[in-house]
Amino acid sequence: MKVTAVETRSVPVPLDEPIGSALGTISSFGCVLVSVRTDGGVTGENLIFTLNNRRTRVLRQMVDELAELVIGQDAGHIAGFWARAWKDNNFLGHKGVPVMGISAIDGALWDALGKTAGLPIYRLLGGAKDRVPAYHSGGLWLSRSVDALQAEARDFTAKGFTAMKMRVGLPDPRVDIDRVRAVREAIGPDIRLMADANQGLNEAQAIRLGRMLEEFDLTWFEEPLPAWNLDGLARVASALDTPIASGETEYTRYGFRQMIELRSADILMPDLQRVGGVSEFMRVGHMAESHDIAVSSHLFPETSIQVLGGLANSNYLEYMPWFSPLYSETLEFSDGQVLVPERPGWGFTFNQDYIDHLTACG
Repeated sequence: MKVTAVETRSVPVPLDEPIGSALGTISSFGCVLVSVRTDGGVTGENLIFTLNNRRTRVLRQMVDELAELVIGQDAGHIAGFWARAWKDNNFLGHKGVPVMGISAIDGALWDALGKTAGLPIYRLLGGAKDRVPAYHSGGLWLSRSVDALQAEARDFTAKGFTAMKMRVGLPDPRVDIDRVRAVREAIGPDIRLMADANQGLNEAQAIRLGRMLEEFDLTWFEEPLPAWNLDGLARVASALDTPIASGETEYTRYGFRQMIELRSADILMPDLQRVGGVSEFMRVGHMAESHDIAVSSHLFPETSIQVLGGLANSNYLEYMPWFSPLYSETLEFSDGQVLVPERPGWGFTFNQDYIDHLTACG
């Protein structure tokens, strides 16, 4: 089965209301939808995105440029495509947009392979588990008032979530503490709570805030420092009892190898878009497993569930429903866990009617 075409489409995806984090205000996204067509009649799908629909054309162009490396090639030789694209991108570099372009096509190829074999991707990867604990990440933003935080946290527990994540990183750490205390009081001691600083602190601030947060029994303290400061992050991790989670902004096995060598994080969080797709996510996951380090996911719940299902050391799926309406199918939950779909490939297909609606409105 050979690849006959790679098609891309840009779709603006608005949020119902702007949200605030240490990274700034987010009001929309620019999604690049990728379809890899084969001479066997199978089409593999995938998506990548930008914040606030900025640089979307650049990202789409990268995918279009890489298409020449896969058209006419065996659609099942995914590692071959990855190696060609890695070499081809050498001059531009192995971080940022070039890797995102690889990820886009890599994921679509895995979807096509699963559809051809009639198997979900996690089974092609070896199959480690058929369900993964989930935490709700689609709320508890810095832009929420304390009352709104408590109401939203109670709503998440009422919907069956046994874990959730809130954002921290305000200029006054005492305000952060008051907000975390309010959420902990709203959900009680048995619900897992994570806190994400979205890279908004320096080393001293992170250690100070992290020590102040210890009393709230956080499951992890996420991305306290800028992604490039792995040495500083290692010192923060060493100074705190609360586990550090990070890696969503890291690229490929080489970035994660450095994180592991420095002991920068207790939980690694590869992002399907930045890490290099399914292929590289699994390389990172198995490398982490060899060091007894847990792996969570970042965004993309509909697709990340497949790679997490293929890893014995996966611990949490981040449930962020930003792009869920783009799919015709929905995730299934049971007792705070997400069931890995048994449908072929990703187990999710693009909702073309909704996508056409977004395009017309955008």
